[in-house]
Amino acid sequence: MRTFGDPIDILLVEDDAGDERMTRETLEENKVGNTLHVARDGQEALDFLYREGNHSDAPRPELILLDLNLPKHDGRQVLERIKGDPDLCAIPVVVLTTSATEQDVLGSDKHHANAYITKPVDLVQFLHAIKQLDNFFIQFAKVPQHD
Repeated sequence: MRTFGDPIDILLVEDDAGDERMTRETLEENKVGNTLHVARDGQEALDFLYREGNHSDAPRPELILLDLNLPKHDGRQVLERIKGDPDLCAIPVVVLTTSATEQDVLGSDKHHANAYITKPVDLVQFLHAIKQLDNFFIQFAKVPQHD
C-alpha cells in the first residue's frame, strides 16, 4: 500500500499538446517524483494499460486523467474498457475534458468515472483545477494496489 507522499504513476490521455504541457508543469510544480506518462489517443492508452506494442514494460498507473475527445478510440470507449475490466477497474479515472454537456457527464458517471472535471478555459483556473486534483487523488485518496 502506498503511503502519504509516495510518488505515483499517472497516465494522462490527452491529444492536445498545450493541455498536456500545462498538466505536466502543474503536477511537477506540486509533487516532485510523480511520473506522468502520456498517451495521445485512445488506442495508445489501451496499449499502455494492456502493456502491448511499444508499452510492453509500462507500469500500472495509479491514476488516469482521461480526455473524452480523442482520435482512434474516444475517451468514452476507453473509460468503458477500463471500468469493464476486472484487472483495471480499481484504477481511479478522472475525466478531464472541455465538454460540459449533460450527456457526457451522465455517460461518464454511467461508466463509473471517479470524477468529471470540465477544463476551464482560463489558464489560472485550469492550473487550479489540476492542483486540486493532485491534492485529492495523490495526497489523500487510497487506491488498491495490484501487480
